[in-house]
Amino acid sequence: MRRREFVCGIGLSAVWPLVAGAQQPIEPQCRLGVLMPLAESDVEAHKRMAALRDGLHELRWIEGRNLQTDYRWYASTADKLGELAKELVSAKPDVIVTSATEQVAALQRVTRTLPIVIAQAIDPVGSGLADNFARPGGNVTGFSQYEASIGPKWLEVLNLIAPGIKRVAIIYDPANPTSAGILHALAGVSPSTEQILTRLAVRNGEEIQAKISGFADEPNRGLIVVPAPVASSNRELIIRLAAKYKLPAVYGVRHYAESGGLVSYGADNLDLWHRAASYVDRICKGEAPASLPIQLATKFEMIINLRTANALGLNLPQALLATADEVIE
Repeated sequence: MRRREFVCGIGLSAVWPLVAGAQQPIEPQCRLGVLMPLAESDVEAHKRMAALRDGLHELRWIEGRNLQTDYRWYASTADKLGELAKELVSAKPDVIVTSATEQVAALQRVTRTLPIVIAQAIDPVGSGLADNFARPGGNVTGFSQYEASIGPKWLEVLNLIAPGIKRVAIIYDPANPTSAGILHALAGVSPSTEQILTRLAVRNGEEIQAKISGFADEPNRGLIVVPAPVASSNRELIIRLAAKYKLPAVYGVRHYAESGGLVSYGADNLDLWHRAASYVDRICKGEAPASLPIQLATKFEMIINLRTANALGLNLPQALLATADEVIE
């Protein structure tokens, strides 16, 4: 009897691992494409990727285990952007993450079916990338930095920092679909401030150099730099020119102030890249971007570079310094 029980025990123990193994769920796999609107060597690009990876890791997507990522880096001409978009779509990822309206538009010219998650973009609905915020309706969803109405806020900040400014140059990329809305919003408040707004369309570093230099021929002038890949890629040039010509400047993204720009006001972009991981997760598990609502930024920040303010001879109001999220000294 004992021998019989022993043999039966061996049989059950031999079968149990097979049964248990058969019940193990198959781990989902995801192939991710990333179209980054910055050079691969750019520190800001790596901060954004780190934020996205952290978010994915929290959701148990691990590079090399159940996640494979294809990268394309863009800090060049529009023609190059089109090529990179085609390359990335040809790799057949399950979902692509990108930022900036220009990048999304380039991808949509290649595919209207492959899911695209916007990590940060200005007014994606007003730009025609999606039908509406609640139900985007197509292959694009994600996160919006802000709407065009933020333009007057940048002008307000500039006037608080340098109230004597009489003429303000708006640096923008005419190829960026969001520029028109911001320019229109700024034009609406210009009469009440009695300031002259000058539009400076730029497409590359050479145009940035020439147009800012040409604008800065008289005193009491300032800059507003509308976020766009061409501006981000040339931010050190813009900051150097602003310093050279003593131009107070407001930027829409934090990394300008970190690089020596006077002040930035806008959404916390790294928070948006982190949050984008949640939509990658949901799409890789089978949800459609058409039914995932576009979410607005929830964290905004003002960063003031006090070293730059001192170099420009600006005496910033203590009330403004007190409301800043960070003061770089």
